[in-house]
Amino acid sequence: MKITPLKSQSFSKKPRNKGKIKFLIIHYTGMQSMRASIKRLVSLKHKVSCHYLISRAGKIFQMVEDNQVAWHAGKSKWGTIENLNINSIGIELVNNGHKFGYQKFSARQINALVTLCIKLKKKYKIKNRCILGHSDIAPLRKSDPGEKFPWLKLKKKKIGIWYSLNRKSFKFKEFKANKVRKTFFNNLHKIGYRYFNKEKFSKTDKLIIKSFQRRFRQGKVNGKIDLECIKISDYLAKNH
Repeated sequence: MKITPLKSQSFSKKPRNKGKIKFLIIHYTGMQSMRASIKRLVSLKHKVSCHYLISRAGKIFQMVEDNQVAWHAGKSKWGTIENLNINSIGIELVNNGHKFGYQKFSARQINALVTLCIKLKKKYKIKNRCILGHSDIAPLRKSDPGEKFPWLKLKKKKIGIWYSLNRKSFKFKEFKANKVRKTFFNNLHKIGYRYFNKEKFSKTDKLIIKSFQRRFRQGKVNGKIDLECIKISDYLAKNH
C-alpha cells in the first residue's frame, strides 16, 4: 500500500500516546473538487484537517501523522467520549457530498479505504464498534459519509458493525413516535449515539434518526421511526 505525504498545517502540535487512538472516523470532503478539498485541508486558515485523504482513483495521502491530533471530528460525542479528535484517526474520502452533488464512492476508493482500515485496526487494536462515520458522532450538524457509503461491504471485510436481519421481511410501517420513541432512543444510547434526551421529544430527533438511517437503513432516509428501524437498532444494541 503506497501512502503519499501531503502535509497539513492544521493539527495540534503536542504528540499523543499511541494508546489514545481508539476510533477511526470516516468522512467525505464535501467539496466540488479534489483540488478544493486539498486547499482547505492543508491550510491553517480553515483549522480543519484529517490524517488520511483518499482520492476517487484510490490514491492515499497522509496529511497528519498518526501520533498528532488532526482537526476532523469537531464537537462530537460517542458513548462516554466527547470531542473525539484526541482519540481518533480521521479519514476523508473525496466526494462532492450532499451540497454539491453526492456521488457513489468509487470501487478504487473503497478498496484503498479497506486496505488502510485493516492496517490501522491491527496497528492500534481498534474495535469494529469504534469505526464510525462523522454523522454518527456529530448527528446534529453532519451527514457524512452518507447513505451511499458501503458499510455492509466494509463489514464483509471485518471493518465496522452491521446486522444480520432479513430486511425484506420488514414492512415500512411508520408508528406514532410517542409509542416507539423511547425504545428506539434507548437502543441508540446503548449503541453509542448521543445528543438526545431518551425521555423527551426534541425538534432535533429527526436529525438523530436520519443519522442512524444513513448508517444502517440506507434505502429510506426519512427521519421517521418504523418497524425496520426498531428491529435493526434492537439487534445492534444487543450484539454490539
